[in-house]
Amino acid sequence: MKTFLDDLHKAFESRVRLGIMSALAVNDTLDFTALKEFLDVTDGNLASHIKALEKEEFIGVKKAFIDRKPNTRYFMTKQGKKAFEEHIMALEKLINSHK
Repeated sequence: MKTFLDDLHKAFESRVRLGIMSALAVNDTLDFTALKEFLDVTDGNLASHIKALEKEEFIGVKKAFIDRKPNTRYFMTKQGKKAFEEHIMALEKLINSHK
């Protein structure tokens, strides 16, 4: 029997990954620095969580140069958006089931 808990995605159990996806849900793209400041995490911590979300193909990367400086921007993929929305809906069902 499938329950709404089955729609909770393991990739979003980390507060940092949940934060990355939440930030990208309301912004078309964000660069590494903006995500780092928004989430208040270290470079290494953010990089490892981004890598995990990339591996799941939930976020994509755009690399460019701005004034000769490298700039890495991240965006939510269609697959990531679907998985994140399912995760949020499952959380809402969980919360509402205990009212």
